[in-house]
Amino acid sequence: MPHSPPRTETDTHVVTNQPEPRGDLDLWADDPALQDHAHTADAAHLARYGSRLGRAETRAAGRAANRNPPEAVLFDAGGRRLDEMRYHPAYHELMQLGLGAGYAALPWEGAEGGHSTHAAMVYLTSQVEPGVCCPMTMTYAAVPALRADKTLFAEWSPKLTARLHDPAPVPLPRKAAATMGMAMTEKQGGSDLTGTTTRAERDGDLYRLRGHKWFCSAPMSDGFLTLAQAPGGLTCFVVPRWLEGARNAVHIQRLKDKLGNRSNASAEIEYADACAHRLGDEGAGVRTIIEMVHHTRLDTAMAPAGLMRAALTEAHHWARHRSAFGAKLIDQPLMARVLADLALDWEGTLALGLHVARAFDGRSEADRTLARLGVALAKYLGNKLCPPLVFEAMEALGGMGYIEDTPLPMLYREAPLNAIWEGSGNVICLDLLRTLRRMPAAAEILSAELGAATGQSRRYDAALDAHIRRFPCLPDEGDLRWYVESLATLLTASVLIRHAPPAVSDGYVATRLEARGRTAGAITGVDTGAILARLGP
Repeated sequence: MPHSPPRTETDTHVVTNQPEPRGDLDLWADDPALQDHAHTADAAHLARYGSRLGRAETRAAGRAANRNPPEAVLFDAGGRRLDEMRYHPAYHELMQLGLGAGYAALPWEGAEGGHSTHAAMVYLTSQVEPGVCCPMTMTYAAVPALRADKTLFAEWSPKLTARLHDPAPVPLPRKAAATMGMAMTEKQGGSDLTGTTTRAERDGDLYRLRGHKWFCSAPMSDGFLTLAQAPGGLTCFVVPRWLEGARNAVHIQRLKDKLGNRSNASAEIEYADACAHRLGDEGAGVRTIIEMVHHTRLDTAMAPAGLMRAALTEAHHWARHRSAFGAKLIDQPLMARVLADLALDWEGTLALGLHVARAFDGRSEADRTLARLGVALAKYLGNKLCPPLVFEAMEALGGMGYIEDTPLPMLYREAPLNAIWEGSGNVICLDLLRTLRRMPAAAEILSAELGAATGQSRRYDAALDAHIRRFPCLPDEGDLRWYVESLATLLTASVLIRHAPPAVSDGYVATRLEARGRTAGAITGVDTGAILARLGP
């Protein structure tokens, strides 16, 4: 960071009408919406974490990690296999910041509101450098899946929940902390895991895996949860990255050349008779690993809210400090209405995600059911809204929004990711339908959530009645996107009616549950000033 202010006079002109750099931010104190909706989380912890993340030096580290992507080092000088990843120091700095603050550990330490606090940390971290969220999220989500085997849980869980980042390429017993990745997807199967062709053969108490994985998330991890065909059917395994006295035969073929998420590596890998520990029974692979998928979906529901806020606050800052046609942009009704319209989608996504996180903290069967249903609805809707919101924020800056000097290009590249990761839109819709068909109580729990907001808004009540008339029973598969979008929007409105100021909930109901234009800002009858105040100072 510069120690002296930059010159505003050049040889040809004086620099005017340009917003000053934002400097240090406080991502907790400046976010009244987060404070309202994270009411069961650890506020003191989030205040410390949000303050640290918002510092100019931390945000600069995020940009450095994004601009300097990881490198795969496959061989040493003599041609011996290494299969290692090398990262910019800024990446390790951010990993230590997140893991050290309990990103992966908090929900498993027994404190009240652990998942809610974790979910808010995902939201905060995504505003600064979303790439580091992937390995930390999978480490968090691996813990419940490991409970399928007491021995593996006892070995791995203390290292996965240690509040430390230890990137050393050494076996688990010699590590102070560890991370866990995932490798499921294969070329021929994609989301259809029954097409898995990787084979698992017994080798004493262990197994040897042989096959190819088209996507391996975070290949530098100390272990992977993976699927392979064992004699008893599709089975889940823990594949350690490093063995005592040897490197496990997990060969990195190449890194994926991704649109975004550049600070985080994704790779194609091959198991060349790699040593693996069975996790759960043979043939129960999907049922075992689904615990990890379920928890990663919470994070994919929270991350878009963070990306939205990061984009919106950049646009808001620009509009408050940039003048055009004789007035500040923020004082011009058209710009204010566009930003307020976008802010409704951001706060709705934030509110629904944190509401679902509270269900993850619950211990009743109803909480578990709501967590399963709600995370699907939140992931689906938030990620469909995120890319167009980031684009509109980019457009609000004009040409500067398209320039890498601002965070908008990075946010735009990142915006589609969480819709694809851990189940694309169609997969999420089908999962929701299966849940409602298999669990009769699920529909009752969802109805109770929607009914909790009735009697407070005539428009909401009318929209809920219209949904019930349109879908008196579960829809055919072809109507699923309509059905899921309607449900998710109604559930968001229900949460906002219960927990957000009237300007926000009334604005959301009026513009999301009734007819409106198809582009941002094509709304009327909302309190733009009160809605924009939720973005903070």
